[in-house]
Amino acid sequence: MTSSTLTRFLVRKDNLGTTQLHNAPPRALAAGEVRLAVDSFALTSNNITYAAFGDTMQYWGFYPVPEVEDRGWGCIPVWGFATVRESRCDGVAVGEKFYGYYPMASQAVLAPVRVDTGGFSDGAGHRRDLHAVYNQYMRCSADPFYSASTEDLQALLRPLFITSFLIDDFLADNDFFGAPAGAMLLSSASSKTAYGTAFQLAQRPGIEVIGLTSPGNIAFCESLGCYSRVLGYEQLDQIAADRASIYVDFAGNAKLRHAVHSRFANLKYSCSIGGTHVSELGNAKDLPGPRATLFFAPAQIKKRSADWGRDGLGQRLVQAWQTFSARVEQPPAPWLLTQHHAGAEAVTAIYRQVLAGSGDPRTGHLLRL
Repeated sequence: MTSSTLTRFLVRKDNLGTTQLHNAPPRALAAGEVRLAVDSFALTSNNITYAAFGDTMQYWGFYPVPEVEDRGWGCIPVWGFATVRESRCDGVAVGEKFYGYYPMASQAVLAPVRVDTGGFSDGAGHRRDLHAVYNQYMRCSADPFYSASTEDLQALLRPLFITSFLIDDFLADNDFFGAPAGAMLLSSASSKTAYGTAFQLAQRPGIEVIGLTSPGNIAFCESLGCYSRVLGYEQLDQIAADRASIYVDFAGNAKLRHAVHSRFANLKYSCSIGGTHVSELGNAKDLPGPRATLFFAPAQIKKRSADWGRDGLGQRLVQAWQTFSARVEQPPAPWLLTQHHAGAEAVTAIYRQVLAGSGDPRTGHLLRL
């Protein structure tokens, strides 16, 4: 028997501010498939990046919506937890909970392959050519990252912190591109991936980690204690123009990127991470200095899995995550406070808030349709 109505939150691929709720009867499961109810998912600026780069990085391909005749609509992938409601797959039981990459929807149908004690990969045909990192689903009962008490934090920060860990590791692995005692300039400094990166970089001696943010978020970024100093976007002149530096761009703001490249004659590397400033995205052509290079976390995962082994990488990630998450929750001033929202209206409202880049950076949103 199939579950109740499938509800999906869809956005226009060419106009992310245009959305709709799409309801459809769920299809019957084929042999080998499972249906999971999406219990909760996080919505952060990272998900806006998935949408902004949906075509370039194939993010729209994970959860296509063939029932919608107009191909201009897409379903943004999110990170969260889901519980198996129906199963026609040996080794995956009804009632089990899995962490992974789900649609902004009430449920998801997956086709587990390579099922083991740790979880499974989705073997659906349309995902076979997509990057394997996003196709893995972790069985909570066996996941070394998982604890019930920090489930909200995991949904909100785990995928972002893994990216942060990998950015820091990538820069160190490349000897900071000739700027081992230079300035690390991080845009969108109040974003979770940015301050996770700052937390990692701050543990390396001799590096100055400079957060760049909007004036309204300066106090929040300073309160975190992981930035050497925090400046507004209009205060680049407070950094010496000849300072050896690296730009780690989480904002994707074309005007800011050009200002950074134009001012710093000794810019060693320009690392493009995301697009939190959706309305100000632009190309990176004809920039002074180094070419702005897109960072793709799965590539560094592949390299370090070869260097350290999959288990070795996993151990390093878990250890770093435990240190970071303990700091994020540390009283009396935790870095992140979570809010839960349920239903179509709430999801739509929070999506618009995150898309606009408004709201308190100390608040994390957990949603359910």
